[in-house]
Amino acid sequence: MGAEAGTPEGSGTVWDVVVVGAGPAGASAAYAAAVAGRRVLLLEKAELPRYKTCGGGVIGPSRDALPPGFELPLQDRVHAVTFSLNGRFARTRRSRRMLFGLINRPEFDAALVEQAQKAGAELRTGVTVSRVEQHGPVVPDRRTVAVVLAGGETVLARAVVGADGSAGRIGAHVGVKLDQVDLGLEAEIPVPPSVAEDWKGRVLIDWGPLPGSYGWVFPKGDTLTVGVISARGEGAATKRYLEDFIARLGLAGFEPAVSSGHLTRCRSDDSPLSRGRVLVCGDAAGLLEPWTREGISFALRSGRLAGEWAVRIAEATDAVDARRQALNYAFAIKAGLGVEMAVGRRMLALFERRPGLLHATLTGLRPAWNAFADITRGVTSLGGLVRSSGMARRALDVLDRRMTAADGPASRGASPGPATEVAPEPAGAVPAAGPARSTGTAGAPAGTPEAPDAP
Repeated sequence: MGAEAGTPEGSGTVWDVVVVGAGPAGASAAYAAAVAGRRVLLLEKAELPRYKTCGGGVIGPSRDALPPGFELPLQDRVHAVTFSLNGRFARTRRSRRMLFGLINRPEFDAALVEQAQKAGAELRTGVTVSRVEQHGPVVPDRRTVAVVLAGGETVLARAVVGADGSAGRIGAHVGVKLDQVDLGLEAEIPVPPSVAEDWKGRVLIDWGPLPGSYGWVFPKGDTLTVGVISARGEGAATKRYLEDFIARLGLAGFEPAVSSGHLTRCRSDDSPLSRGRVLVCGDAAGLLEPWTREGISFALRSGRLAGEWAVRIAEATDAVDARRQALNYAFAIKAGLGVEMAVGRRMLALFERRPGLLHATLTGLRPAWNAFADITRGVTSLGGLVRSSGMARRALDVLDRRMTAADGPASRGASPGPATEVAPEPAGAVPAAGPARSTGTAGAPAGTPEAPDAP
């Protein structure tokens, strides 16, 4: 299933599928194509394992998209979430069942790649792709794609999957268009056992001072992953938010082991997902949840679909058939992840203008918390919730109309005023008063009442 008769001498093996990028999207694509019995080459510019700026939350949809039998290298299991509004009105919600898991990306990504290799994919690391060609002297026929490496070597394939990130070469080749760019800043902070114990099993989500911004604390054993995200163009303010956030949590005295930043990019509705025999998935396609900027589940799900449809493209005997398969891949993405992204955009517009309303709803209304828990567990999704619940659909429509009437069209560059408005205080909530102490409930003021357990 690799090289075929008629291949020009000296061109080497023609792989069925070449995947560029060995993150969750690329590893999932390589696994899906290899399980189908195809010859698969996975290219990665870094040496594995490597660090990635990422909170590392693995929600239900991520877990459900993993290869059969895959054992998650969990650092913690989350049963509680503390919500706060720029440090105020903190309240903790708890659940008897696990909400989601926390992983370190180096170990998680390496384990996914190992699964792809066990399925038959071949891995090459330390390889940089300079360009992709589908026509020209380096392409032996119309069924072949040439992946040109930085050193001049050419790798040939019947289909290519781009999973090399939002600033990668493959997305540029396909012509991916992006309409939302955000800056995430993160610190990996080692903490003593007493502090780590305060955070065990619980995360903090803080709705931030900038439109659409929020911060998080994810515990992973003896290290806390602390980060914030906001719209690109607010770099200085985002950095101040992170510094203030860390100080408010009482963590400023601990030296971060890693400090990093990353741009997240969401695709526009009309952005292409393919060009000829080349598909894109994950960050390379701009596929992530616009409100939370959660990307692991989008990477795993789109990667698996890309691998499956790349197999069909590799089998296509002409351009018409290849195009048909590529369109089927785009339809599968838009019918699933595209619907979730559309709802996520509406949620982001609401969150940018009325973070206090969102905070009060999540912390004060049990149905809202139950919906949050169901989404994190994978029982439903934002899109599924709106489709299946007439109440949720009507509520979102009403909020849309109210926001439009009150504020006019949404804008990411809007004044930060709404983010600093005072939320209606949920029953029993206690405003935060200074940094959390290292004893008691870290990240929330001492004495903050906890909501009853969710089912």
